[in-house]
This record gives sequence, structure tokens and C-alpha cells, in this order.
Amino acid sequence: MVTTLDKGCYLVNGETLIPADGEAAAKLSGLGITEAERDSAKENTIAYGILKDHNTSGNMDKLCVKFDKLTSHDITYVGIIQTARASGLEKFPIPYVLTNCHNSLCAVGGTINEDDHMFGLTAAQKYGGVYVPPHQAVIHQYAREMLSMGGGMILGSDSHTRYGALGTMAIGEGGPELVKQLLGQTYDVDRPEVVAIYLEGTPKKGVGPQDVALAIIGKVFGNGYVKNKVMEFVGPGVKNLSADFRIGVDVMTTETTCLSSIWETDDEIKDYYEIHGRSADYKELKPGKVAYYDGLVKVDLDSLNPMIAMPFHPSNVYEISEVNQNLEDILEEVTKRAKVSFGDKVEYSLRDKIVNGKFVVDQGIIAGCAGGGFENICAAADILKGNFIGNDRFTLSVYPASTPIYMEIVKNGAAATILETGAILKTAFCGPCFGAGDTPANNAFSIRHSTRNFPNREGSKVQNGQVASVALMDARSIAATAANKGVLTPATDFDGEINKYKYHFDSKIYQNRVFDSKGVADPSVELQLGPNIKDWPKMSELPKNLVLKVVSEIHDPVTTTDELIPSGETSSYRSNPLGLAEFTLSRKDPEYVGLAKEVRAAQDALIEGSDPVAAFPELKGVMDVIGKEYADVNNSNVGFGSTIFAVKPGDGSAREQAASCQKVLGGWANIANEYATKRYRSNLINWGMLPLIIDEGDLPFKRLDYIFLPDIREAVEAKSSTIKAFAVSGSSMKEFTLKMGDLTDDERQIILDGCLINFNRVK
Repeated sequence: MVTTLDKGCYLVNGETLIPADGEAAAKLSGLGITEAERDSAKENTIAYGILKDHNTSGNMDKLCVKFDKLTSHDITYVGIIQTARASGLEKFPIPYVLTNCHNSLCAVGGTINEDDHMFGLTAAQKYGGVYVPPHQAVIHQYAREMLSMGGGMILGSDSHTRYGALGTMAIGEGGPELVKQLLGQTYDVDRPEVVAIYLEGTPKKGVGPQDVALAIIGKVFGNGYVKNKVMEFVGPGVKNLSADFRIGVDVMTTETTCLSSIWETDDEIKDYYEIHGRSADYKELKPGKVAYYDGLVKVDLDSLNPMIAMPFHPSNVYEISEVNQNLEDILEEVTKRAKVSFGDKVEYSLRDKIVNGKFVVDQGIIAGCAGGGFENICAAADILKGNFIGNDRFTLSVYPASTPIYMEIVKNGAAATILETGAILKTAFCGPCFGAGDTPANNAFSIRHSTRNFPNREGSKVQNGQVASVALMDARSIAATAANKGVLTPATDFDGEINKYKYHFDSKIYQNRVFDSKGVADPSVELQLGPNIKDWPKMSELPKNLVLKVVSEIHDPVTTTDELIPSGETSSYRSNPLGLAEFTLSRKDPEYVGLAKEVRAAQDALIEGSDPVAAFPELKGVMDVIGKEYADVNNSNVGFGSTIFAVKPGDGSAREQAASCQKVLGGWANIANEYATKRYRSNLINWGMLPLIIDEGDLPFKRLDYIFLPDIREAVEAKSSTIKAFAVSGSSMKEFTLKMGDLTDDERQIILDGCLINFNRVK
């Protein structure tokens, strides 16, 4: 059972919870807590101490953070380094690890992906970084094994950058935030609130880390309880979880939309560091004698059962037994969700998965930073032992998260056990998580111990009439289902033993294959750029006035970054800004690219000194309407571009391309009721786009209308809290109000300059 508190709370001596209500002072006094200790309790969380150690502003309310280390993978590091190069990069100032776990299948796109890898290798040599070749490790497993450190902070360009279980506060952000760190700048954010995730009890046999994580996500995602906050794991239940178990829960905190996570550490984590030959990187972390938290999520581990996140979101959570008992009703609910995402583009139903009253799935996947851990695979092997997956439709693939893990399961026999069942073992690869590996057949249902199950994230293409479904489950229940030849089965139905295996880490694998510059740059190395690696196009500064066409209107409750720019099939173009932009909103609104390009033609003409109306005649009527009230608006003080409206855009990935693709197509703004994550809003800002907010209610504009923002540059410069706007439709112009939210001075200047590249070039 997972419950939340509607107020803050105090934690005394790491175990006793005191809600911050009218009786709190007396209860704390009764426990020997003084008034001074109570007043300073906010400073006694683990998170506060780590943030204070990394803050350079001198003001703990307005943080300017410098990280200890950076990490990226091969669909983000090319763009990051290209951006930093354009801003004068000469050397990586802190350790920067470039892993290759997303574009590993170099058959996709011909030589394009391997060109990116060679760019990464030569960049690590030239600027003094670390290069992890394909198939060695997924980004987060390598970071756990080789980068994490107690009390440290790591910034990564992948949203699942989470190493809190090992005592490292880690944050996943869009690439421009890493560029800032490479250029000696800071990560600027208001001090986040900290929410206690209070664990008690012990998980029952068959319940794994994904089950705990999904239970938490199901409770807190919908109401935004931990949105942009730090989740701090404390309580007596922590000691009952292995390091691997904690890691498996921790990596999924991203799906709550929290900013970061941190756990108290103990001998279990100390052993983890010793096993990996890094004892000096361990640090004991725990809250102070009395710590104040801005919220509380209480998790009774004893009561949790195997869980399943049904399509199409990690928060769509049920107990597996509940699904089996209420198949018809729950599958109908999933069908309704599909209607919201797909409309009438495809026929979608799961009723054919019901066979003789049981739910039969088509595919199982245990993979990546969430599922590919040593304990998960060993537990799956124990459950599978003596069974076979059958020779019908059901398939099972297992991807160890690193080569050291792969080697260890070969040595201890788990690999042989898995292979004997008919399952397949594959190398370290993130592909199944984002649609570049093990894409299911049309109408297939896949159960996965991975991180996300957004619409079409598994690689199917609704625009081509193809759709598949992914549900998230723990490796243990996936194995139990596989042993039952695809019949959905919770691992608690398994009556055999799930053993505890000792892990032996072999560092020679990395020593013999990973390039580590030890921080020494070699300027003589020439970057190897393949023909698909392109520089960013030039971008204009924010004009005095803006005319924007609403080229897409999305009313889904949440719009994921996968829907803004697809994963999977676009991987080969992540180093080519204009090539990638052709895929923007392709799954959600296939007309977007063409409409955006039409408006961009007007801005291009303006930059070239020619007539924008001649380039896009539709603008004549719009400018005539605007000119009736704003006669001084002319080609010398106006800019043209596009915008989209979405209710709540940006859930999911950190990929900056969700914003940059809109920008290179002429986008100047997003308009939303709210932004799903800080990282997406940051991406908009860093690409010079206005992160506009409109209150919920009737929209004053619709798709294909125009929005006029008079004196928008002045409004940004003046730090205006509200933005005057006009909806232009036909011959009328209707005034309405937009907001932009809090911005730092640097963020405002980035928007004024047109993007982070321009900002740094000006500096």
C-alpha cells in the first residue's frame, strides 16, 4: 500500500514521522527536539546537504549548481558537443562519459550510427573524455559501476539519469544544460522541495523493484505530488532492500516527474562500492536528527503485490491479479485510452488477447537500465528453470545491462538456464525501451521490465496503421509469464526458490576496451565527422514583435516527448538537425512539418531582405488586420514563425530535439496549460523558444489561427509576468493574456538572443 500526506512532516532519528500540523511542536518537544532544531530541520535532509555542497550562488533559494561529472549516450552527445564547439569549447572541464547504447545497431541507417560513434571516440580523445564502445554497457549501468560517488552530483542527457540509491544526486536534462557545464556555466534552479519516500517492511517473495516503483508512480504521477521535487528514500524498510533492488526502484523515479532522487546509504551500498573496486567513493548518508520534508509518500513494502502498468503510461497501474480478475473491464479502459491517443487512425482492441478466459501476451523483454540488472536476471532464471517458453507466438529476450553482468551470469549458470528455455540473451542495448529493438508485431502485446510504455514507443507506427501495446512489469513476473507460455502470471504464483547470488565485478572488461583519457585532452586529434553530422543552422534573435501561426493543437491530457519527436526510427538522424526535424510530430500531427515550413519561408525571406508576404501570401490578410491597430508593425520590427498548443507537453525523455526540431522549423513558442517536466521547459528556453502558459478554459484561438505578440522583446526584457497577445482569425483580432513563468536573467537573455548558441557567442 502506498499513501501520501497532504502536508509536510518531520522525521526524527530516521524512523519516527511527525506530521507538520498543530500538534507537531508538542510532539517534537516530547521527543527532546528543541525549537532551534525544529527551525533548522529543512536543512537536515540529505538532499539539502548535497545541493549546498554544489551550489555556487551563496543563496540556497536560488541555486547555481556545478556538477561533478557528466554523461551522455550516442543519440545526444553529438549535438551537445557540436553546440559546445560552436560556443568555443576547448576541453572537457570535468569528467564526461560518452556511452554508446542507443544507436548500437549500426545496420540501421547504414554507416550513419557508426559515424556518430567515431565522432564520440575522437571527441573523447580531443577534449579529454571517456568513450564506452557499443554493447559494453547501457549508460546508467556504466555510471553506477564507474561514476557514482556518495554525496556527489551527476548531470546526464538522458532522463533516467538516477543514481540516488548509491548516494549520488543525479539529474537528467536536455543537452543544452550539459553544454552550460562544459562551458563553465551553472545549472540554475530554485531550491526544490524534498519529499520523503518512507519505506517500511520487506517485499514478499516474487515482488521486485519494478513492482515497488510502479506502485509509487501510480500513486503520485496523476496529482503531480513529487513534480520537480527531490524524492528522498528513508525509513526502516531501506535496510531490507539489496543494492540492486534499490537501484531498480530509483531509476523509475523519473516516471513520477520528480527532479532527482537520493537514498540513505548503509553497509549494503558500502559493499556495492567494494565489489566494484571503489571503496573510497562510498559515503554514509542519512538525514539529520530531525529533518523536515515538504511531503510524505509512505510505502508499506509488506503489502505490495506484483504490478503491471497497462498501456499507455507507467502510471496506468494495476495489480496483476486485479487484471486477471477483471479482464473485460480493464481492457475496455485501455481501449478508451487508446482512443485519446490514436483517434480513428487505427483499430485498437485487446479482446483477442483473452484466450479461454486468460490474458495471453505475445512478447517478454527484460532489458536496459531498469530490467537488465544482475539480481533481476538471476531471479528470472530461477523462475524459468526447468520450463520452456514454447514454440508458438510468445518470445522472450533478456539484455544484461553491461558486459560485466553478462560475464557473471555466464559464470554462475543463469545464462545457460535462460537459454535452455528458448529465450534469447542479447548484449547491453537500450533499444527495446525506445523502439529500436524487439519491435512487436502489429496488435501484439509486450510485457517489459524497461522504463516506459508510451504510445508507439516500442517502434510501431500509427501513421502507417500499425500499433502494438507495451505493459511494464517486473522481471520476476515476466519470467513467471514466460514459464506459463505467455499467460499473464504474477511471480507470487511461483512456489520454488528465488536464490540470492553473489556478484563478482570484473573491471578488466572496461580496462581492456573503454577509452579513458584520464582528463587529458589532445588538441591535435581531428574530429571524425560523417556526412550526416551537421552543424546547427543559424538562428535569429527575438524580434520586437512576433506573428505566430498555430500549426498544431493537441488536447491529450499529456503529450510525451515521443509524440513531439519520435524515438526509434529517428535515431539515425539525431546528429542532423534538419534531417531529424522532418519527423517532428509525425506520429501525432503529420501535417505539422509542412505547415511550419510554410511560415518559416516568410522568416527566411525577411532575413534575406526580401518580402515575407511574397514568400507566404497568406500573411497579407493577417498583416492587414494587425495593421489596423498596430500601424507601426513592419518588416523592420517583426518576425514570423509557428507555435503549437498542447495541454501538458513534455512528459518523458530529456531529448532536447523535442524542442530544437520545432525551432529549426521556425518555431518561436509553445503554448500550454502547464509543462509536464522542467527539462522540457528548459529545452524550449535553451533553444530560444517562449515557454508560454495560458489558463485552462476556452482557447481564444484554434489551429491555423495566428497569434500576434506586440512588443514581445520588450516584455521579456522587462521581466513582465504577463504577455499581451492577440488571436487573429479572419478579419478579427481578439486580445488575451499569456504568462511565461519564472525565468532567470540568463534564461531571459537566451530567449532574447535566439538560443543558447547565440547567447554564448555574444558572451
